[in-house]
Amino acid sequence: MQVSNTFWEEHTVLTEKFHEVLKHEGVVTIVSWGTEEPHVVNSWNSYLVVTSDGRILIPAYGFRKTEKNVSQNHRVKMALGSKDVLGYKDYQGTGFVVEGTAEYLSIGAEYDMMKEKFSFLTRVLEITVTSAKQML
Repeated sequence: MQVSNTFWEEHTVLTEKFHEVLKHEGVVTIVSWGTEEPHVVNSWNSYLVVTSDGRILIPAYGFRKTEKNVSQNHRVKMALGSKDVLGYKDYQGTGFVVEGTAEYLSIGAEYDMMKEKFSFLTRVLEITVTSAKQML
């Protein structure tokens, strides 16, 4: 089923441009913080799976400090981009800063789907997006 651009922009904060970025490889940086200083982990654009309701699922193998932080503070920030997608004013490259709340999944249908795609995962980091701002 083809969904119009207007539908996505009205029903989710993840725009068509965001989805276009995910079609190209790039580094994803996830920032979490508990009671101590912020902690940073990285993943890849190709590892992100966006659900039909706009949540982002990320396979987690390590991410132990992130998990500890999320148990204390569910808020996370994420930055991602690609030099292969045109940004504002047709400049080469664009990126996003995403904010949301996170939790870890270790059972259920979405965990099983992710495990089938990414056999290395031990858990799934689920981010419920509250904002996604295009930066470039």
